[in-house]
Amino acid sequence: MFRAKKVKVNDRDWILLQFERNGKISGELRKINRCVWSEELSGWIVPDNKQNQARLREIFGLPPKPPSKQELELEDFRKYLEASRYSKSTVESYTQALKIFLDGFPNRESRDITDEEVLKFFHRYAHQGNLSISWQRMMINAIKHYFSRIADRKINLDKIVLPKKDRKLPNVLSKEEVQALLRASFNVKHRAMLSLIYCCGLRRGELLSLKLHDVDSTRNVLVIRQAKGRKDRIAPLPEKMIDQLREYYKMYRPETYLFEGDKPGNRYSERSLENVFHRARKKSGIRKPATLHWLRHSYATHLMEAGTDLRYIQELLGHKSSRTTEIYTHVSKKKISEIRSPFEDMSI
Repeated sequence: MFRAKKVKVNDRDWILLQFERNGKISGELRKINRCVWSEELSGWIVPDNKQNQARLREIFGLPPKPPSKQELELEDFRKYLEASRYSKSTVESYTQALKIFLDGFPNRESRDITDEEVLKFFHRYAHQGNLSISWQRMMINAIKHYFSRIADRKINLDKIVLPKKDRKLPNVLSKEEVQALLRASFNVKHRAMLSLIYCCGLRRGELLSLKLHDVDSTRNVLVIRQAKGRKDRIAPLPEKMIDQLREYYKMYRPETYLFEGDKPGNRYSERSLENVFHRARKKSGIRKPATLHWLRHSYATHLMEAGTDLRYIQELLGHKSSRTTEIYTHVSKKKISEIRSPFEDMSI
């Protein structure tokens, strides 16, 4: 005899298991986190979640549960996004947003969901939930993609009113503060990482994705591949920075990525890089609530203050061009390599 049913215990969802005594099965159940014997219910209780459901099917020799229609649609949606070459973070964000939306319409066919119901859902979830403007826009895009590509029908979301995006000034450090921060990093590897972020205006992920061959010392440029928006770009690499990278390379001998973690061939972790920055900020005495991204903002600001053309800065940072400046944004590699980085003015 074997029975399994869902029960509520202390307002939480559990699975109650009742079966003839079997030491082997009981031993496997004890390995499941928070699985306990209930004298009151005369059976084993297990927290009800997908992972435990799958494990119980293995223990009792039951066939895998077939995926639900929602799970199939989410997987189709994920494959569509991946085939469209969206970034990994965008795929995850859009898929999560769509799951939240579909959870709001349980046991409903997408073709039966009206535009008005979508608008009501969005108002209830996004506006009353006080979600950020960027999250609201991302969810709208996810829903639009879902209905046009997966549900195969158009949906009108024009009635959704979004507040205007905040236009905040970027946070920056002065040249003196950047210099103090870089000097505070005594570790050769740590200093090279922070210096390169400022020297080339890199995003965190761009630095960590760099590989050895991306440093072109013959042309004095750094190649940033498949950055935000899946675009390649180059940034000028001053001789001073190349010398610093050579010193680092001779000491650490990375194999694949320019900056690797403890295990050879594996890229340095984002969390460790953040810790490196905050330790340097603390040592330098900077009281501003600076983050790693401030180095990128500072690079762009210092270039502009030095009189660098806005079109070049736009290209160097990999920003998507505005309509009014789109025709002027294409810059030759020769011109980019001639731009002087503010890093060159520092004594590191």
